[in-house]
Amino acid sequence: MARALYIHWPFCLAKCPYCDFNSHVRDSVDFSVWQQALLADMRHEAQAAGGEPLDSVFFGGGTPSLMPPALVAALLDEAEKLWGFAPGIEITLEGNPSSVEATSYSDLAKAGINRASLGLQALDNSTLQFLGRLHDADEGLKALEIAQQHFGRVSFDLIYARPGQSAADWQAELTRALGFGTGHLSLYQLTIEPGTKFATMVRQGEFAPLDDDAAADLYALTREITAAAGLPAYEISNHARAGEESRHNLTYWRYQDYSGIGPGAHGRRGGVATVRHRKPENWLAAVAGKANGIAEERALDQREQASEAMLMGLRLREGVDLAALSARFALGRDALCNPAKLAFYIGQGLTWQSARRIGVSENGMPLLDALLAELVPESLIKA
Repeated sequence: MARALYIHWPFCLAKCPYCDFNSHVRDSVDFSVWQQALLADMRHEAQAAGGEPLDSVFFGGGTPSLMPPALVAALLDEAEKLWGFAPGIEITLEGNPSSVEATSYSDLAKAGINRASLGLQALDNSTLQFLGRLHDADEGLKALEIAQQHFGRVSFDLIYARPGQSAADWQAELTRALGFGTGHLSLYQLTIEPGTKFATMVRQGEFAPLDDDAAADLYALTREITAAAGLPAYEISNHARAGEESRHNLTYWRYQDYSGIGPGAHGRRGGVATVRHRKPENWLAAVAGKANGIAEERALDQREQASEAMLMGLRLREGVDLAALSARFALGRDALCNPAKLAFYIGQGLTWQSARRIGVSENGMPLLDALLAELVPESLIKA
């Protein structure tokens, strides 16, 4: 039964450097058409994965903070009718920190949003320009200030391990960020993914990535500073005060069920993986034809689910409950985690084990990808 709902809004109403799909950019949108289609897609999911009240709703995607508050309210009203809301439900809106979007924060709060996640990414203009962001530092900080006035919980993200960034530079920036008083920060190392603009820039010699040792030092510094400030890491890149962890993201990492609606949305419910049509027009056509936007619906066998649960859960400081996963997927503990490798890395101080749980230690987190490949049996990953 799904306890979380992800609503994907595909459009950017201004040219955005992060759009990898030209049809996501719109000068105008017929919101009435989209409201009816999203409601139909939601009703399908409630029928397939209803039964328990929702713990969280997350509006993500292109530029969801530019959705009309009336549309947000209509979707939340319907979600509450279909599922019911658990006490203290977390309702998050993802947004770019622009002055245009910040003007609607008051109305979005009245529509039911109680948590905002803002993509600040940096606190200085030169870095924002390098990252391709449309907002400048002052605009972003003003949007953060307005968000804190209207939403009970606010998170923002920063990107570090940037070319030429020193430990002193990052310490100053992170200390400043912590001074804004939010209860949650997402802090990501800059990665150069194949096929991206950054990969092309590196290949053409426009900049050199920070070397691995320097990036590792910044990672360790990040954990040290946030822990001292009362926002320890609860996931490899996410830091929060106690009780302010993102409940929606914890749903993914704990491998609990969630429903996804809207173009390109993914979902996991009852051992079934769902993928919506990515292109907005194709998604609309699918909803018109069969009352849902699903492009693919695939049953996952027990081993595939177990693999996903292990790979996601070991990202968390809390690790995974190996006994619970063993019972859930009818697999022995040794099928979920290589016991010899676990014991070896415990001896190295990189992993830990309690009566029921295993996890990656503070020292092991910088090596997470390598440890996952060692701990989770290849036969499970390739199931």
